[in-house]
Amino acid sequence: MNVKRHGLSIGIERIDNAFFLSLKAIGKLTHEDYETIVPMLDSALEGIKDPRINALIDGTELEGWELRAAWDDFKLGLKHGSQFEKIAIVGNRKWQEYSAKMGSWFISGEVKYFETKPGALDWLQE
Repeated sequence: MNVKRHGLSIGIERIDNAFFLSLKAIGKLTHEDYETIVPMLDSALEGIKDPRINALIDGTELEGWELRAAWDDFKLGLKHGSQFEKIAIVGNRKWQEYSAKMGSWFISGEVKYFETKPGALDWLQE
């Protein structure tokens, strides 16, 4: 039996109006994955004046997005992009590094690519 794993794991910590968001993306993300995660993020941020978000995205098991999911990701960036201070993307593929550079075009904060999680966490905590 061939099982294909995909999806997003999310963790959200809040201290006043500062948020730490951790995401782990697995496999090829789908529109349905975003239908689950976007309401969770929207709910966490609801009613917070000027939320500030630092995010750690673990893409070491990410294979990509379906076309509609890529659109969902773009819309999420447009909706919440001004709320991100730093996004650290941990990956192991060259296209992920390029994606991090392109992602910085759509948010007001910094986006940086890392090959190790400890390096990413150190940068987020600076």
